Amino acid sequence: MSVWPMPGDGGSGQPRSLTILLAALLMAGGVFLTGHGAWIHAKAVVAQILLERAFARSVATGLPARPWGWADTWPVARIEAPGLDSAAIALKGVSGQALAFGPGHLENTPEAGEPGTAVYAAHRDTHFAFLRHLKENDIIRITRRDGQVATFRVTHMAVARWDEAQIDPHAPGRHLVLATCYPFDAVAPGPLRYLVYADLAVHPR
Repeated sequence: MSVWPMPGDGGSGQPRSLTILLAALLMAGGVFLTGHGAWIHAKAVVAQILLERAFARSVATGLPARPWGWADTWPVARIEAPGLDSAAIALKGVSGQALAFGPGHLENTPEAGEPGTAVYAAHRDTHFAFLRHLKENDIIRITRRDGQVATFRVTHMAVARWDEAQIDPHAPGRHLVLATCYPFDAVAPGPLRYLVYADLAVHPR
């Protein structure tokens, strides 16, 4: 029995050889993709350990602390969803390098808890995978680099194109938006973003 039946398989040796070759390529590709996915998750986990240490140094000294020598960014906040037992250290900026290791804080938005809308973005399959489980009224806690903690309550979620999301960094009040790619189970990049909106419940202290 052929595992991948192909037209003409069974008569000459050539189609059968092509079937075997195709099967081998598919298996090799599967192994590569599985290993690549595992590597991405392992890198994310190890990076967060180093980021936690750098963030602790930053809170203690009040100065930016690079997590490793060649880093072009540094930790600026810890994002926690206590109800989901999820947390991640956020980095300054949303460059490709920053997002490879943790959520990024959009530089044109205020710090969490300050007037306006603070925005953090991260990948859907690593640091912000938990966003799909957040619900209205859930708590999100942001610990800033200055040691102050701002507590937010989720108001709603939305899906929008990356270039059509209505986020005003200067909006009246004190708000938070966590953003990631959508759908969560997609394997290729796309234009949609999943946005979690929250309002300040407890001022930084």
